[in-house]
Formats: sequence, structure tokens, C-alpha cells
Amino acid sequence: MIVLTMPDGKKRESLRGITGDKIASSIHKKLAKEAVAIKINGTQWDLDRPIEVDAAVEIITKNSKEGLEILRHDTAHLLAQAVKELFPDAQVTIGPAIENGFYYDFFRKIPFSSEDFSAIEKHMNKIIDRNDAIIRDVWSRDKAIEYFRSIGEDFKVELVESIPAEEDISIYTQGKFTDLCRGPHLPSTGRLSKHFKLMKLAGSYWRGDSSNPMLQRMYGTAWATDQQLKDYLKQIEEAEKRDHRKIGREMNLFHFQKEAPGSVFWHPNGWKIYVAIQDYLRDVLDSHDYREVNTPILVDSKLWKDSGHWEKFRESMFTLEADEKIYALKPMNCPCHVQIFNQGIKSYRDLPLRLAEFGSCQRHEASGALHGLMRVRAFVQDDAHIFCRESQIMQESLDFCDLLMKVYKDFGFEDVCVKFSDRPEVRAGNDATWDKAEEALKDAIEKSGLPYTLNPGEGAFYGPKLEFVLRDAIGRDWQLGTLQVDFVLPERLGANYVGEDGEKHIPVMLHRAIFGSFERFIGVLIENYAGKIPLWLAPEQIAIVPVTSDSNRYGEEVLKAIEKAGLRGILDIRNENVSYKVRKYSLKKVPFIFVVGDREAKDKQVCIRQLGSQKQEIESLDKAVEKLRIMAKRPQGAMKE
Repeated sequence: MIVLTMPDGKKRESLRGITGDKIASSIHKKLAKEAVAIKINGTQWDLDRPIEVDAAVEIITKNSKEGLEILRHDTAHLLAQAVKELFPDAQVTIGPAIENGFYYDFFRKIPFSSEDFSAIEKHMNKIIDRNDAIIRDVWSRDKAIEYFRSIGEDFKVELVESIPAEEDISIYTQGKFTDLCRGPHLPSTGRLSKHFKLMKLAGSYWRGDSSNPMLQRMYGTAWATDQQLKDYLKQIEEAEKRDHRKIGREMNLFHFQKEAPGSVFWHPNGWKIYVAIQDYLRDVLDSHDYREVNTPILVDSKLWKDSGHWEKFRESMFTLEADEKIYALKPMNCPCHVQIFNQGIKSYRDLPLRLAEFGSCQRHEASGALHGLMRVRAFVQDDAHIFCRESQIMQESLDFCDLLMKVYKDFGFEDVCVKFSDRPEVRAGNDATWDKAEEALKDAIEKSGLPYTLNPGEGAFYGPKLEFVLRDAIGRDWQLGTLQVDFVLPERLGANYVGEDGEKHIPVMLHRAIFGSFERFIGVLIENYAGKIPLWLAPEQIAIVPVTSDSNRYGEEVLKAIEKAGLRGILDIRNENVSYKVRKYSLKKVPFIFVVGDREAKDKQVCIRQLGSQKQEIESLDKAVEKLRIMAKRPQGAMKE
């Protein structure tokens, strides 16, 4: 007999060799139906794998985050099996689960097309109906190499050869398809969900190296229920309508071109939004006692080596040589802010010292990863670093969390969650330092009252962090703000202050950002509002459309009244009909259109059309302007009283 410890701490005796399937069935029929794997002492196992020793056990269901990931991984294998049965000449490489779905990379001389999707999906469903057993085996490295070589799977041979010789190889077979995989997987294909859909094809290089063969990556999505799949596909459809790149063109906000990959060409209207957001945040930070600084873009590699970024971040840096030295375009601002702190003697009375910068940064993102404003190479961080004593970590963290939530609310985002990311495998500093940093940050987030989840191993290399994730109007999550507690970097770069005891002490450094980058935040903002951004941010708030040329003079009078009130207006006196102009400004997402004709000129009125409404309203010019002046006021929620 063996003893199994359940998630609630209760213990139960079972026969040696019991499986996860049998454990789930003994608890409840519904649990057995929803089970996809079992966790044994924290490690995921197949449901049909025998348990031979005492263990802590937990059933993983398809509706949990872990369960859905396993379901998607199974579906990736299902895709590979279907492709191999339909297209025997295709070679399989790797196929992991990813956010919202999965992909599998194939090598084939005749490329796939999206027209193949229907046949592949149909065959995937056929394999599910066939209910092929999914059998796990453990092979020696030599046996695995010999097998995959014998069936012409050269990429699998290379993967196996990269595994240390002394390690056993985990192999899964379903039908006639055999794959290299750690698992876990469901016991048979018949237990897989049919709630999947193939989405798109993309190119990828084997192992991400452009000198290697080009593969075809087939993406799909998979869900636990049909309703989840329908909701996701609807979200994708809505997201395509809201694509910030498409709306950016319609509103004439920005563009990209191949001569400057990953860098934004801001047009006048787009730059107005950018500056309005920057001015707002500058005033907010000023009211919260931040001191704005500016640091060099090009910095000697020595500083990056001293800070530890050269070792951990080198591949993402743009470098150049001059004066027999290697320089790097800064990918972040933190080492430079320490240099400002280090100028002159600092006392404990000077702390906390909050240094903020709208810092221009450059990162060598892979060209295939670039995506409009959401993933760029050149960007501006709304970055700040708070130098403080250990005793001040709590209050500074609480103040920042409060500030961040108020800023998000000012932009219309109130659904925000927090992730606590602890030490990664590769990190600077010893365990005692990390223990101290993690405890301080966790104490702060718990005292803040904000609900949070754990995000193991995802901290920065110098310290744990909080990640602030906001949800947009169509239910998508965007990770933007961060707060990191750093005991490492100040010490590495020689920062110190004189304490009350007259001795030198190393300050704690809090890295924090609210937007993350202006570029990405503006992209999120555009998609959240589908281009219909709040009136105070709109680059053109009111378009004035005269009915005939006889009304142009009154149109000029209306424009003057608008500008006098501090509003942004545009007068269109081109010789085009009114319907065309109204449609044009509606596509450009101008919030209000004032149509003026002879009657409006005579009565000093305007005919108001609001974006998204079919109604028209006649209002006196003075009253209309005053109403919009109040509506267009910049929010003050994050300003410190």
C-alpha cells in the first residue's frame, strides 16, 4: 500500500500502481471526465502512469490553466499526426502549447497553404473518433536516434543528439505517429477536445537561426468547450477590426517603413496624442515629487558590463565601435540613473530620491517579432527609479501601486490584475539578498490589498517584480506596468548614502514604470477604444463642415470660438459635398462634427454630429463650445492634492 496526500491535506491509502485516472474516478465521475493529467509531488504525470510510492497528488482538469495548456499540447501532437498521415513527405520538428493555442513546425518541399486547413482539421477529428491509444515509453538515446533516422525525421535526430548521452528519452506514440516529448498527454486521442481551429501559417527558421532550413509554422487554437472557442474566435474577429495599424492609417497617426524597422514615424495627429499623454504624466509625476532627468543614448560597454546587463542582455543591444571602444545604444535607463545618484554625497535625509525619465531606448528585437506599436526596436519608457532605505520600501511601493491604479483609471482602464514574479534561474545576487527582496515586495503587495497571482521564475535578473496586467474592452490582457525591488544593481555600481549612524549604506533601488513604453500603451489605447479615444486625447476634436462656400466665413468664426476655448478644431472648406466630408471625418474618428449652413450662421448655432451616433443636435455656438470644453478637460484623478 502507498499513502496519497490530497490537495486539502487529507491522506488516503491506495494500492501500489494506482493511476491518476483511477484516483479521479474514485472521487467523482465529473472529475474523471474533466481530468487531463495528475500532479505527483508537484510534477505533471500522465493519467495512466502507475504511482508506486507515497506522494502528494492533485488532479489537473481541462478547465484549469495547466490543464488547458496540456490540452493544447495534445492538440499540437494531434495536428502533427494528421499532417504525417495526409502528407507523409513532411518532416515534424517541434510543437508546443502557447498562449491561446499551439503551433507545430514542419519541413516540406511543397509548402502548405491555408487551403489545406479544412482537410487537416477533418482528419484531426477523424483521429479523435478513432480513439488511438497514446502510449508513453522510455528509450535510450541511441535507440531514439536510430528510430528517427530510420523514418527520415532528421530534425528529431538532431534534437535527440542534443540531449545528454546519459539521459533517457521520453517517447509518445499515438497510432503510427511517434514523437519525442516530455509529456504529459491524455491516455487516448478520443479524450481530446474537438474545440480547435487552425488559424494561420508563418515562416520560421529551424532553431531560430537564419542559416538553418526554413520551416512552416502552423498555428492553431484549442479550448476546453465549444463556447470558449466561439468566444475566442469572436474576440479575434473584433481584434482585427480594432488593429491599431489599420486605425493608425485611417486616422493618419503614424507609419512604419523598411528603412527603419521597428521604429515609428509619428505623423502630426499621432504626435499630438503622444505629447498629450506625456504632458499628462509629466504633471502627475511632478505632483508626486519625481525629479525628471535625461541620460545619454550611447553608453560605453563598460557600464553595461559593470551592471550585469552585458552578460544577460548583450544579444538585445545595438553596438558600435568608436575611439577603440565598444558602445551600446541603451536598452534601458537604470544604470544611467545610478550614475546621476552617484554624483555628490547623498544623505539618508535625501531619500527617497525619485528620478524619472522619458528615456529613449533601443532593443534588437527579432524582425519576425516586430508588430506595429506593440513590439518595436526604438521606444520611450516612462521610466523611474526610486532610491530609498529598506525601511521605505513598503510606503514607496504602496504609493506607486496607488498612483498606477489612478493613472490607469484616468485612461479608462479599471480591470487590472497583478502578478508576483520571483527569482529566475539565471540571476545576479545571492539567495539571502533575493529572500530579502522577495519578502519586502510581497509584504507590500499584500498590504496594498490588490489581489495577485504568483508568476514563478519570471523576475528580472536583479530582483523580483510586480507585473500589472490590464484588461481591454474585448477581454484581452496587456502587461504594462512593473515594480521591481533591487538590492543588486546599486551595490554593483557603487551607489551609497550616509546613514544616521554616519556610515555608508547601499540604497535599495525600486524600478517602476506605468505604461512600460509610450508606443505600446498608445497601441493598446487605440485598440481598446477602436480609435474612438477620449475627447481630451483626440488630435482633432471637432471638424467644422460648412454646407456651402457661403458658410465658410461663419465656419471661420466657429473655429476661432473653438480655439479660444482651448479645443482642437479643423475647418474643411474644400469643394466637396457634406456627406462625403462627414463620412471622411467619421473614418478619421473625429469625436464631433459641426455642420454649419445659412440657418446656423444666422442664428449663431451649430448642427452637432457625435461619432458613433446617428442623431443630430442643434445647439447655440456658445453653449456647444462650453459643453465640449468641459468634456475635454484632462482627468485629474492621479494628481496629488
